[in-house]
Amino acid sequence: MQGADCLNRTICADLSEVLDLLPDAFADLIVIDPPYNLSKNFNGLKFAAKDDALYEQYLLSWFHRVCRKLKPQGTLYMCGDWKSTAAMQRVIETELTILNRITWQREKGRGAKTNWKNGMEDIWFAVKDPNHYYFDVNAVMMKRQVIAPYKQNGKPKDWEESKEGRFRLTYPSNFWDDISIPFWSMPENTDHPTQKPEKLIAKLILASSKAGDVVFDPFLGSGTTSVVAKKLGRQYCGVEINEEYCLWTEKRLEQASVDNTIQGYTAGVFWERNTLNRQKADTKIAPIQPIKSTPLTINF
Repeated sequence: MQGADCLNRTICADLSEVLDLLPDAFADLIVIDPPYNLSKNFNGLKFAAKDDALYEQYLLSWFHRVCRKLKPQGTLYMCGDWKSTAAMQRVIETELTILNRITWQREKGRGAKTNWKNGMEDIWFAVKDPNHYYFDVNAVMMKRQVIAPYKQNGKPKDWEESKEGRFRLTYPSNFWDDISIPFWSMPENTDHPTQKPEKLIAKLILASSKAGDVVFDPFLGSGTTSVVAKKLGRQYCGVEINEEYCLWTEKRLEQASVDNTIQGYTAGVFWERNTLNRQKADTKIAPIQPIKSTPLTINF
């Protein structure tokens, strides 16, 4: 497969069978959300929990081959939960340099009477070359409400007052508490059991890729990475074994051609939860236009 053949495509196939057909060093950014070490039913395709050693072997069975698809100055993010994240760290460090671990707060989750409720997940941030990689912190600024405004010489210091309230722009940290899990009333919601929020993926893409760059997701699921890449003017490629999930992806990509909004990302900044009305009032910056492409599912 030539480089251009896989761009702006959803590839319906087993990753292990198609990975070597993809060109090496074609992706500027790779986002991986693999099965965690949990027993889970993905629309008929079941993943069984393993002991730690076997799960680590599973990760190693494809990770090095995925890394060959990354450009020399590329970036990779891998998502995991508390049970799988230690194995992920060890596997990532065999190939890349880890620069940070992001922890994001999930406001949904089952309660537990004999344990703490699981309300956090991790995202490992790694690069091929720690001296040469792309990162744009200004593209992922947070707009936070000022609770105790401070003034200097009678003027706001590091915040501004608007008709929507008092806000300040802040640099993002590696703890994210502004993410909403897709639920039934959100346009992005699907029946995928572990769907990542568009807002979360948007932060990764904006920080670690430029307009027109290629974003690759080897475990595409319901298509969030490709959809967000398109909305933000990037090219994309995703591999997903489940045919129905691929169809969901294609439908979402088609919708992204006419609606490129990302809930929680408005006017070029990321907003806190429960600020939708304020976001609608902030129209200083026009939304980014999606890249024009013709989605196509390729079956192997």
